[in-house]
Amino acid sequence: MASLKELRARIGSIKSTRKITSAMKMVAAAKLRRAQASAEAARPYAAAMRRMLGELAGAVQGEGGVPRLLSGTGQDKVHLLVPLTSDRGLCGGFNSNVHRLTVQTIRRLQSEGKTVRLLPVGRRALNFFSRDYADLIVDHVIGVSGKEIPFSVASGLGEKINALVESGEIDVCSLVFNKFHNAMMQVPTSQQLVPLLMEEQGAGDVPADSVAQYEFEPDEATILAMLLPRNLQVQIYAALLETAAGENGARMTAMDNATRNAGRSIDSLTQVYNRTRQTNITNELIEIISGAQAV
Repeated sequence: MASLKELRARIGSIKSTRKITSAMKMVAAAKLRRAQASAEAARPYAAAMRRMLGELAGAVQGEGGVPRLLSGTGQDKVHLLVPLTSDRGLCGGFNSNVHRLTVQTIRRLQSEGKTVRLLPVGRRALNFFSRDYADLIVDHVIGVSGKEIPFSVASGLGEKINALVESGEIDVCSLVFNKFHNAMMQVPTSQQLVPLLMEEQGAGDVPADSVAQYEFEPDEATILAMLLPRNLQVQIYAALLETAAGENGARMTAMDNATRNAGRSIDSLTQVYNRTRQTNITNELIEIISGAQAV
């Protein structure tokens, strides 16, 4: 049985840990409000961008000279996966869920005879995939989580992906990230960026006469060549915002659980401490009484 001194030290240590986790929970909650507002504000813009480009793409289907960001390279051999994670831990299974989905996708594609390339975003993704899949990594980006995410980060990442597509090094590109739902739930999601997936509409979704008609100047292909790189950056930026919101939500939940667990541990150790102290007092009284009787 641990001594009273050891129990006091353990209780004091856990109390200090509880203060830290409680503070981290409050910091994450404050960051979550801003990150959630940014992610929710970006969703309509990203969805409208995809819808508009889908309609533009429908006007140039079957024509020559279509940009590769729209149609791809015409092959399906080399896939680039871009897992988005945080730079720091202490956020529960947030990063592990992205790792798991990415590994499952890698194994599925390789079993189909496809070549896989990785472009991890976030220190956690880089560290994880460097252990078992270092030969698949073509580039990486770190230092973008835990702070306000500027659009230049998504712009730079989009330019890297665009260069790989235009050079013919990859045929398909997909993002793997946690889509934010609420502080307690982030859903691992895979979103294909290249070639552009046009959203299919049901027969009764939109009347035929209500579909927007566009007049293009100078022409559809030129406009697509300008808008497709921008759309790539917008979709990446929206995913980065979802990741930031999910990270703060997962960290707030994890630190709340840690704070609760610390409280339960303190209560349990306090009971053990009081019982041990009472046992020691009882033993001392017995020794005193036994000595008095002996005299």
